[in-house]
Amino acid sequence: MMDRDSFENAFYAQNPPGVLERLKNITVGIAGAGGLGSNVAVALARAGVHHLIIADFDRIELSNLNRQQFFPEQAGMFKTEALKQNINRINPYINVEIFTGKITPENIEPVFGRAEILVEAFDLAEMKAMLVRNWLTLHPDRCIVTASGIAGLGRSGLLKTEVRGKMIICGDGQSSLESEGGYTAPRVAIAANLQAAAVIEILCDGRIA
Repeated sequence: MMDRDSFENAFYAQNPPGVLERLKNITVGIAGAGGLGSNVAVALARAGVHHLIIADFDRIELSNLNRQQFFPEQAGMFKTEALKQNINRINPYINVEIFTGKITPENIEPVFGRAEILVEAFDLAEMKAMLVRNWLTLHPDRCIVTASGIAGLGRSGLLKTEVRGKMIICGDGQSSLESEGGYTAPRVAIAANLQAAAVIEILCDGRIA
């Protein structure tokens, strides 16, 4: 293994100028480590974010593997532990803090309080609303990047990024597991990468164009 500077100079050589210098000193929180969260985490790690706080309570099932950044041999592991393992296989110099448990209004601040920006990657609408409401109450000056409408297949042109003050919403805003019957890797990954791209743009440019 080469030394850290040599490794990272090569790893991030294709980044736009100045991006790594900005991102490596930022802490990003990710609430949820499933289809959205695992893809967001990998994208941010590859982009240059060096400090991640990831929270989830769930374990990996084989049915997750059609869209989540895990492997068959990790079935049964907590998603947080497996995702930390996988990110450190991508870049061993990234600091990944994990919280293995459910996020509640009471622990949002202890878990994510040091994050400059938060990614919402939950499945349930009520959990999404709870996190957004409490985060913006606790930190009205910090953004939260959420997702809505990622189920089904195709229709990728409907997936978009919408800015509502400090809340950024990625997805089509309509499709659901009930209406579409399932998730596919491409559509989930597009929405997750829209979230990751929004995080990077906010952190580097201070806004979304």
